[in-house]
Amino acid sequence: MSPQSRPAATKPIQLDDVSKAIIEQLQSDGRRSYAEIGKAVGLSEAAVRQRVQKLTDAGVMQVVAVTDPMQLGFYRQAMIGLRVTGDTTLVADELGRIPAVDYVVLTAGSFDILAEIVCENDEDLIELLNKKIRQIPGVQSTETFVYLKLQKQFYNWGTR
Repeated sequence: MSPQSRPAATKPIQLDDVSKAIIEQLQSDGRRSYAEIGKAVGLSEAAVRQRVQKLTDAGVMQVVAVTDPMQLGFYRQAMIGLRVTGDTTLVADELGRIPAVDYVVLTAGSFDILAEIVCENDEDLIELLNKKIRQIPGVQSTETFVYLKLQKQFYNWGTR
């Protein structure tokens, strides 16, 4: 189950200390071998492989490659705050279908939805805003926060 399809109000899965240690090993280095992880957490390679498969199948984690958008030619990143009338989940679903949108979250506060976008340039951002995002039924207004520099992006916050 991907984060996009995860139910909104799920009860946290209770993880034992070994599963938590496996997650922390992969957060530190997602390319770490199951054999290395097994040595660190006291399990066999096969047991680690099985646990990782169960954790990914349950939607607890994903093992993915995180890229630097600028290195791939995407020079414009921004966070867009949206004020919406009507059902915010319908607008969020539409935003999620746009390839340039990589993050959508429903919020409480001055914006109903925040959406992170990654584009090649400012012209693409303008087109995305005018021809796609602002055309979604229910979008009342948008405010765009252009990223000047990505100072920190880490996914190694561990487990509780």
